[in-house]
Parts: sequence; structure tokens; C-alpha cells
Amino acid sequence: MAKQMKELEKENGRLKKLVADQALDMLILKEAARPRLQQRYALN
Repeated sequence: MAKQMKELEKENGRLKKLVADQALDMLILKEAARPRLQQRYALN
């Protein structure tokens, strides 16, 4: 039982890191696209 809990905690930590990395990637892409969108739609 304790071994299963350890494995689940480890997997949970891995998944949390994966989600955090993906959220950071999305933020970076959004920031990179901002100047293009401002130029295209004159959102200054």
C-alpha cells in the first residue's frame, strides 16, 4: 500500500511538472505572437 502511494505521488509530481511546462510554453508562444497580432490588427 505504501509503495503504491509513493508511486502515485511520484507520478503526480511528474504530471504537475508536465502541466507547468506546457503552461509556460503556451505563455511564451502567446508573448511571441503578440507583436504580430498588434501589427495585423493595429491593437496598440
